[in-house]
Amino acid sequence: MSLASPQEIAARYAQVRAEVGAGVTVVVATKYVTVDELAGLAEAGVEVVGENRAQDLERKHERYGDTFRWHFIGHLQSNKVKVVNRLCELVHSVGSESAARRVEIPALLEVNLTGEASKSGVGPEEVGPYVARFPLIRGLMTMPPLTSDPEESRSSFRRLRELAREHGLHELSMGTSQDYRVAAEEGATLVRVGATIFAPGGGVEAGSPLV
Repeated sequence: MSLASPQEIAARYAQVRAEVGAGVTVVVATKYVTVDELAGLAEAGVEVVGENRAQDLERKHERYGDTFRWHFIGHLQSNKVKVVNRLCELVHSVGSESAARRVEIPALLEVNLTGEASKSGVGPEEVGPYVARFPLIRGLMTMPPLTSDPEESRSSFRRLRELAREHGLHELSMGTSQDYRVAAEEGATLVRVGATIFAPGGGVEAGSPLV
């Protein structure tokens, strides 16, 4: 995909950061950004990027190294955990016991609040046992159902915040381009935003695959 200019990206990045506040980390989701295109994000001053695939993470990290702080936000396969351990400071998407056993960096537990079969993650009732067994779990992450109305995500974000509080966790990764403002209002400490920041023309329709 083509990206907006570095100047446009910088302006949008600054706007999102201002909207969510100083206590929220903006993780720029780069699944659809090529290795070469990442240079535009670097020029724009983007600090934290989130990758979905371990093989893409390796290729991009080889080029850019410490230019960015690297998070892993995609489905975490057990056989790819070694790459994530080596290159990332945080993984947002631990959703199975096999992955949790192998993670050696701070991690967030992915919670499937709605029980959707199409979504990864553990059920709310499993949060306590996971937190007790895996001390590297520092918080929770969720993906609410896609919606054209950001307000429809609020109840999911509020429930995740309550779950985190019940289990003494402080990090909350929730909110994407469709609903990051609502997520911040409900206590997100990390939001995962992609096309809103870098797509040509600005913004993204709800339901876009670009996050």
